[in-house]
Parts: sequence; C-alpha cells; structure tokens
Amino acid sequence: MVRVLVVLLGLASLGAEAQWLWRSADIMGTRITLQLWCESEEQGEAAIEAVLKEMHRIDRAMSPFRSDSELSRVNREAGQGVVAISGELFRLLEKSQQISELTEGAFDITFASVGDHYDYRRGIKPSDATLGGLLSAVDYHHVLLQADPASVRFARPQVRIDLGGIAKGYAVDRGIVILRRHGIEHATLSAGGDSRFLGDRRGRSWRVGIRDPDDKKGIKALLPLNESALSTSGDYERFFMLDGVRHHHILNPKSGRSAEGVRSVSIVGPEAVTTDALATALFVMGEPAGMALVERLPGIEAVFVDPTGEIRFSSGLAAQ
Repeated sequence: MVRVLVVLLGLASLGAEAQWLWRSADIMGTRITLQLWCESEEQGEAAIEAVLKEMHRIDRAMSPFRSDSELSRVNREAGQGVVAISGELFRLLEKSQQISELTEGAFDITFASVGDHYDYRRGIKPSDATLGGLLSAVDYHHVLLQADPASVRFARPQVRIDLGGIAKGYAVDRGIVILRRHGIEHATLSAGGDSRFLGDRRGRSWRVGIRDPDDKKGIKALLPLNESALSTSGDYERFFMLDGVRHHHILNPKSGRSAEGVRSVSIVGPEAVTTDALATALFVMGEPAGMALVERLPGIEAVFVDPTGEIRFSSGLAAQ
C-alpha cells in the first residue's frame, strides 16, 4: 500500500487546553500517523497511546514476519489440519472471503503462496517453474473456515495467506473506535495507504491528496473528505525493475505476476477494512471492470490513475 497525503492547514494550538496533537510511529511495516483535536493534552495523549497500543497488538497477531504471530502459526499448521483461531482473526478471514467473492477472486489472501517467493528489496522473483508449481495453491477457496469453534484449515499443504491487503485497514478502523471511546470527535489516522477521517477538520473538510505515481511530491487530485475512509494501492512503493519490466507487490492471483493496466487505485468508503481490500482488488481488475463494480456498490467511490497518468473518477466523485 502507498502513503496517503493529508493536506493540513492551521493545525496550531488554539488555546491553553484545546489543541491539535500529532504523532507518528513505525508499526505493521509502515508509517502510522495520527492527528487529533482534543479538549486537553491529557485526553489527547491518552487517546494516542491507546491507538498505538492497539496497532502494536494487531501487528503481533497478524504480521507474517513474526514467527510468534497467530497468522504465522496458521501458515505453519493449517496445511496439515484444523487450527483453532481467535474470533478476531476468524472475522477478518471471513471478511477477506467476502471481498474475494465480490471481486471474483481479484482479492485473494492466498497470493502469499506465490508472493513469499518475491523479494522486492533484492530484486528477486520466482522462476517460471516455481510459479507453475505453486500457482494452484493460490485460490481463496482453499481457506476453509469453521465458525463454532473458530478454526481454519487449508485444502492444500502449499497454501499460505497474507493479510497485507486488509489488516492495515482493519487496524485503522480499530483505532477510530478507540478514539471515539476517548471522546475524540475530529481526527485523521493513517497506516501507509489506508486512512480514516473522524468528523471534519473543525468546520472544514479534510483535504486528501492522490499522489502522482511518477512524482513523490506531486498530487494528481485533492479530495475533500469527512467521516470516511480512503485507501490507495499503487505500483510505485514496493517494486524493482528487471529487463525493463516493473515487478511490484500487487500480484494478480490468476498469474502470480504483478498486475498491469493501472498505476494506482484509490477507494473512498465508510470503513478502511473494506476500502483497503477493494483498492487491491480493483488494481488487479483494472479500470473498466473495476469502475463498473464501484458504480454498483453503494457508498463506494474510486479514483484510477492509468499508465499514461490520466486520472478517472467514479460518478459520485466526478459530480462533486
């Protein structure tokens, strides 16, 4: 996922007590940023610490890079038999399957069966032979869930799952729940390319930039958002070039190779767990099919940037 650019103006303290507070931290393999308006510094700091604590908790449970995480345990054991899991993980796996069904497999957490063989820092991709041997393991139907008691098993021993396309959005949603519990009414919380906007910017909309894929400082469009979520998937954060081909981390589950046809997709909706997964799925689907799906989904809008740099808006955004 890619970082969302939030344009903030006039966030200085406006009084001895009431003020804006800002914090950033590196959690879940990305930069977490949080800005909030609080009636007292004590209230704000307590809310920030509670959100960051929750982010760390989710990372410990769902990171594929921690051998002691619940997700890693599932990947080690579910190919051999039934694995008991937490209700939280069960619900996220269930949500993942719902998005997979909605997008006809364009979103598929079993992409990790192949994705684990890419190394974007070292510029390594799997050979054609490796892809051929593992591609049959990429199919969300291989993840078999049982609700009572909560458990999962994989239909094939080679299956691996990764929640990178949905867990950060889930974590952002959880953070917003915590902010509300602390009495916070105006805030923005981002985890890489996934953001939620709580309330407004005290009388004005949050202004959120859609990044130019070819310019880290460039903005293709500014969206005014309130009480909503935004997620962006792009091919320009985790990638390497090899023989003139861009190999990026958004894989097409059908081929096991990097999806083609767009440079970035941004999704606006009510909750980040959904916009996160849909941004990944629609990147894989491409603009014509992806935009057609968006137009059928109530409360969902999209922004596509194509390989030429042209930007396209769904009807709800185009009408603004």
